[in-house]
Amino acid sequence: MSQDSSPVASRRQVIATGLVTVAGAGALAACGGSSSPATSASSAAAPAASATSGSGSGGGVLATLSDVKVGTAISAKTADGKPIIVAQPSAGKVVAFTAICTHMGCTVAPATGLQLKCPCHGSTYDAATGKNTGGPAPAPLVAVPVKVEGDSIVSG
Repeated sequence: MSQDSSPVASRRQVIATGLVTVAGAGALAACGGSSSPATSASSAAAPAASATSGSGSGGGVLATLSDVKVGTAISAKTADGKPIIVAQPSAGKVVAFTAICTHMGCTVAPATGLQLKCPCHGSTYDAATGKNTGGPAPAPLVAVPVKVEGDSIVSG
């Protein structure tokens, strides 16, 4: 008997490739679009502060200082409806970041203290710095400029 040296995939390789393709398509569907589970999961994790037009020079009001306890973070939205995270790492110091995971675009939400978590694949971030601290996320969250005007946290 002679062995054929042409590249023919084994039955096992064909089945494995098909499963990987199907699983990959399912993962992409779960992470994208406006109907992803991340949107509903993050809104259930923490109350979102609504953005409204502010009368100050800084722009829209994102939250009040009393909404964001020291050492915690909340979910909020910019005036144009984009999800962000607003945190107060220390008294009077307020920071904000986009709430879009750098892995596959799911919406991250506050977990405990200053930890943020992506519900899709488990990436974690530090709400004080935006740096990714675990999971598959390849980069930190993007900073959003904010400032404090009186008791209001406004886009700035």
